[in-house]
Amino acid sequence: MGNDTSRRVLGALLHGHGRTYAAEAGIRLRNTPQPLYRTLVLAHLLSARIRASVAVATSQALYEAGMRDARRMTEAGWQQRVDALGRGGYRRYDERTATQLGDAARLLLDRWDGDLRGLRDASDGDIDHLRRLLRELPGFGPVGADIFVREVQDVWPEFGPLLDAKALQGAERLGLPREAPALRRLAEGQGATDAELASALVRAALDKEIAEECRDAG
Repeated sequence: MGNDTSRRVLGALLHGHGRTYAAEAGIRLRNTPQPLYRTLVLAHLLSARIRASVAVATSQALYEAGMRDARRMTEAGWQQRVDALGRGGYRRYDERTATQLGDAARLLLDRWDGDLRGLRDASDGDIDHLRRLLRELPGFGPVGADIFVREVQDVWPEFGPLLDAKALQGAERLGLPREAPALRRLAEGQGATDAELASALVRAALDKEIAEECRDAG
């Protein structure tokens, strides 16, 4: 695929699907405790084998139930977390996830006073260190850690630009280069942030119809 065609394909993707999952969940992401925590919870939900739309809806259900930061997550209690997860459609994993969310929130409170900026400071710009700290949270594995970093890279730019394995899988499905520098060059001038580019490529990886629609536009 030539550069002009590749740029058109990527442009169609960014135009139609270039928003982060945090934005879809109604999170106005800033470097402040509450939106960072909500993005952490969203990354946890997205890391399970469940549709992204269900994870987004469940993130919103937890927010609407008042579980907007680590302290409120622990104060809500296990059954309230289960009920909110169920309202979001996260029923397959609701009991285990309710436990993990509570345990992770307590760990965050104990170590960082519930403020994820403490992890940022402790990582000192080292993305591998940040991933290790994230994986210490109950329920967080490599996938969840990558999702969180991918989503927050615009407000924590020292950890970006990041196109993780899932984003590169989306590039391959679109017929685009699998090399991050080449993809960023194709995205130049198309108005997308690093996080939006990564999320758009992930959407192509997860949805065959999106990839086909964008390839046809090229």
